[in-house]
Amino acid sequence: MANEYVTLEELKVQFGVVPDDDVRDAELNRARASASRSIDKTTGRRFWLDPEPVQRAFNPRGRIVRETDGELFLVNDIGSADGLIVETGSGSSWSAVTGYETSPDNALAEGKPITGLLRVLGTWGTTTSRLRVTAQFGWPAVPDDIHEAALILASRLFKRKDSPEGIIGSAEWGGRNLSRKDPDVWNLIEPYIIPGF
Repeated sequence: MANEYVTLEELKVQFGVVPDDDVRDAELNRARASASRSIDKTTGRRFWLDPEPVQRAFNPRGRIVRETDGELFLVNDIGSADGLIVETGSGSSWSAVTGYETSPDNALAEGKPITGLLRVLGTWGTTTSRLRVTAQFGWPAVPDDIHEAALILASRLFKRKDSPEGIIGSAEWGGRNLSRKDPDVWNLIEPYIIPGF
């Protein structure tokens, strides 16, 4: 298990399980992994950071936005400027690109990712070129909202075994169907969904 947004210990506290009790660990780990990957799929992004810079090539077609102060190349979330390299070219011929700014302004300082690279008063080249970015992709840190959504969703998934066919019972309220989407989880993750995803 790796890159989950809630720890096993936090989930144990949620259910009042003592730290030494490992009887439910496999089920709890499965729930927290499923909750985290579900959030990734729903938002269209991931909130963990690559441990080292990785290289990705992009077709700029459909990723370039023309703005008044230059062309903005939309990239996957970049969570650190350390080791950031941008190149243009194709095949085995690549040239380093300089003279770009990260966007939005102050994103990393505010705990948000870089989502664009702006060529100030310039262009990113022809449509036959590719852009290659070496960076630590992901988010600088897991946002509090995502952590809380993962905790709620993992708890719900863990308890799902007690609600066969989506029906949960209560002495006070009787039986009722579980909703398809947890409104609290949805409210927490909705602002992080990539527009148009």
